Amino acid sequence: MAAAPPPPSPPHEVSELRVSPLTPPPNLVASYPTEGEAVPPGVLILKLTFDQRMTATGFDITAATGAEAPSCVKTPRLLNDGKTFVLLCTALPGRSYELAFNAQPDAEGGFQNLSERRARPVTLSFKTTAGEPIRSLEEAMRRQNLTRLEVPIQESPRR
Repeated sequence: MAAAPPPPSPPHEVSELRVSPLTPPPNLVASYPTEGEAVPPGVLILKLTFDQRMTATGFDITAATGAEAPSCVKTPRLLNDGKTFVLLCTALPGRSYELAFNAQPDAEGGFQNLSERRARPVTLSFKTTAGEPIRSLEEAMRRQNLTRLEVPIQESPRR
């Protein structure tokens, strides 16, 4: 007589497994301002476009060593293309700015693609003119050809 099969095991949860293919690090392919460009002072929408889709929560922006950074809100917004971040800043007239992105190569997070591969570190230098400042968000958005849906301010979830 054969032994009875054991009773079935109770169901149990298995954690999700996420496997991402190895990807090259993302590269910054376009920016506003562009490297070395002179732009009007006042309201400035910093715009950074990468060559890959990026995570919405990772970013690392600092003033380059010994340089000045414009005054910006804390968090950039990832636009619907998944590759472009916009960040609302104000820039003073007649200044030179230099920003570093992902400057700490061994740090966690930062600008990274969907496979969580950090973008290559890069710096961006630009100047502001002594001319008439941009005084409104609407004017800054028009200069960037941004739509009302691409406003550079991320809304917080309601609690």
